[in-house]
Amino acid sequence: MFVQTMTSLTQRSSGLVQRRTEASRSAAAAEKEKSPGEDEDESRRGEEEDDDKGDAKETRLTLMEEVLLLGLKDREGYTSFWNDCISSGLRGCMLIELALRGRLQLEASGMRRKSLLNRKVICKSDAPTGDMLLDEALKHVKETQPPETVQSWVELLSGETWNPLKLHYQLRNVRERLAKNLVEKGVLTTEKQNFLLFDMTTHPLTNNTIKQRLVRKVQESVLEKWVNDPQRMDKRLLALLFLAHSSDVLENAFCPLLDDQYDLAMKRVRMLLDLEPEAEAAKSGANELLWAVVAAFTK
Repeated sequence: MFVQTMTSLTQRSSGLVQRRTEASRSAAAAEKEKSPGEDEDESRRGEEEDDDKGDAKETRLTLMEEVLLLGLKDREGYTSFWNDCISSGLRGCMLIELALRGRLQLEASGMRRKSLLNRKVICKSDAPTGDMLLDEALKHVKETQPPETVQSWVELLSGETWNPLKLHYQLRNVRERLAKNLVEKGVLTTEKQNFLLFDMTTHPLTNNTIKQRLVRKVQESVLEKWVNDPQRMDKRLLALLFLAHSSDVLENAFCPLLDDQYDLAMKRVRMLLDLEPEAEAAKSGANELLWAVVAAFTK
């Protein structure tokens, strides 16, 4: 519609007169006979297509990639050696990413109203996601009987289990594989760095624009664009805030802020952390698996 409008404006400004053929008259008449609902549907579809085109211009990152990118040191190209939270945090990201993509969900709460942490994760769809890590995690969930809870899956996918029969669930080299994904997307590069006793592959930042866009998005979500209601927040952004905090990398996004901005941002993050996942999951439109992962990391 936008293109048609621009065309007609161009034609008017150039003094050209467009002749209507019989076919164009018929099309115009049919357009008038359309119901308002049809017009709204078409405009909505057009808006969605425009949004898709806009998103396509930007590099799309998964939740895991965003959390890792927040944790990576720009020049050094590796995460802090003291960060022992990011491993399990990345597994939580995978579960939420699969839930947001319609692949996983929680079982029904049943008559006894089982809590989020006691409900099992079940496969809703086994359609490939196009991401090897996500597909690998999805395959594990689909083939496991009886099903496991969110907390169990975070531990199993991290390899934090005492049961040797369940070690095969561990997803190995997750950070390295995610870093390679970011290299393919033009965000990072690959280098070798010597640490006296050993050589380590590192992934320094090459595209600072994408990193800054991510940092700005996180900052704005708790400052300029703060809505004071988690149900009105974008689910992916809400999950990013929770998982970045659980992975101990959220601080990296807030470091550039001024003192008063930093204090306000942290105050609002604490407000989110103080929410009751059970109550939030029960609200209309909430993603139950997302809140189950939040409960697993905050309770």
